[in-house]
Amino acid sequence: MSDRDGNGFMWFIAGLGMGALVGVLYAPRSGRETREQILKSAEEGRDWANERARDAREQANQWVERGKDVVRAQKEQLGSALDAGRQAYRSATEK
Repeated sequence: MSDRDGNGFMWFIAGLGMGALVGVLYAPRSGRETREQILKSAEEGRDWANERARDAREQANQWVERGKDVVRAQKEQLGSALDAGRQAYRSATEK
């Protein structure tokens, strides 16, 4: 059964390659135009990826800042709770 699956995959790859070859041979554009279009598409893809990376960095920075704020607030609450506990302990031991 595994031989059939591998063989089918190879036929798929071969068909994909043949389709690409026929598509290039019968393309409505010249080689120069096709190369220019490929270059333009690659540049657009690079720009898109750079923009998404920039957006991801900004989002990560926002999460980091939000996390810092939460930690700061928790630290303040813990400090207040410790101070209240110390004060309660002192009041209880003075009696």
